[in-house]
Amino acid sequence: MSGDGAPSIRLDGTGLKVTIVAGQWHEEITNGLLAGARAALAEANVEVTEVRVPGSFELPVVSQAALQNGADAVVALGVIIRGGTPHFEFVSDAATSGITQASLATGKPIGFGVLTLDDEQQGLDRAGLPGSKEDKGREAAEAAVATALTLRAIRGA
Repeated sequence: MSGDGAPSIRLDGTGLKVTIVAGQWHEEITNGLLAGARAALAEANVEVTEVRVPGSFELPVVSQAALQNGADAVVALGVIIRGGTPHFEFVSDAATSGITQASLATGKPIGFGVLTLDDEQQGLDRAGLPGSKEDKGREAAEAAVATALTLRAIRGA
């Protein structure tokens, strides 16, 4: 399982503003990702805003806008399940590349919680739901906060 060896992170993000940007596809899996992200951010004591977008393709532009308008970090959550056409590859690549570009353009972190899956069960296993093996929403939120704190320390703020 890809979560083997994951760090145990305890963070104090007091003073940080974090925006969760989440797609609306695959509601059960997305709701699990959201719950994990919300829990991690509450534990880190950050100010949270949530924004919903139609799908994973829209995550980069809205994430970048959130960062440009005061967010210290973003947690991008989405679910893309492979189908019988090349659409999966196009959306997965656009979301991944776009999120990376938005983070680099703003100099602020985006926790990557976009699941690219072969089937729905893989998402259920990673969504932090009862019976799930992993909680990718929590992991993405922790990564966003940890990176924002690291950047704050590097920049001396």
